[in-house]
Amino acid sequence: MLPPFVIQEVAKRIAGEIALADEPGRAMKKWREIFEVTQTEVSKVMSVAPSVISDYEKGKRVPGSKFIKRYVNALLEIDHMRGWRVTRLLAQRFFGISAQAIDLWEYKRAVTFEEILTATKGYLLNSTFKPTETVYGYLVMDSLKTIEELDAKDFTVLMGMSYKKVVVFTRVGTGRPPMVAIRVSYWKPSLVVLHKPVMLDRLSVRIAEKEGIPVIVSLADSVSDLIDALRSLDSR
Repeated sequence: MLPPFVIQEVAKRIAGEIALADEPGRAMKKWREIFEVTQTEVSKVMSVAPSVISDYEKGKRVPGSKFIKRYVNALLEIDHMRGWRVTRLLAQRFFGISAQAIDLWEYKRAVTFEEILTATKGYLLNSTFKPTETVYGYLVMDSLKTIEELDAKDFTVLMGMSYKKVVVFTRVGTGRPPMVAIRVSYWKPSLVVLHKPVMLDRLSVRIAEKEGIPVIVSLADSVSDLIDALRSLDSR
């Protein structure tokens, strides 16, 4: 199973290319062929006649944003039934190492640190917290996998995606490994959340203070609960 955010990001890439293409119909046909889907198959999922798909692909009709979204979702739904074969390859091509993240989300609005603190059921670890400062998304990473499986270059790529975001680390022991990794990284997150650390050490706090990065310790019951709470901030 692919993480939901990966599927969403693939959909955005494809829909964006179709919407911005000089000939949207040709772009639609190209992506349908990449997914190895027939006009009949996609029309069935979309509940339209095959001739409708043909007209759009031939340029006889110009697709609006809603139709493009339905078209792309139909391609993905069919690929889902086939085991995400094409989507998995596209995710690797589009995002590379970012698919190693547990979740990645872009907010539709500015979300304050105070809102993140409440949503994560957290408490503050250091004194650099500014309640009214904002982030525009979050990145959730498995602390153990980050340290054990990612090299410095891969971690830098992921941190590069953390601009104006909160980075959440799960499966945290002392908190030292992820904070040390952030310490040596060129890119710095706006805010860090450590989910239910086993036992924090003083070095983690000192690094956070030195880097000027506010850190929240989350007491959310589970990672899924934590992610649900962070996503729910978009609906407020």
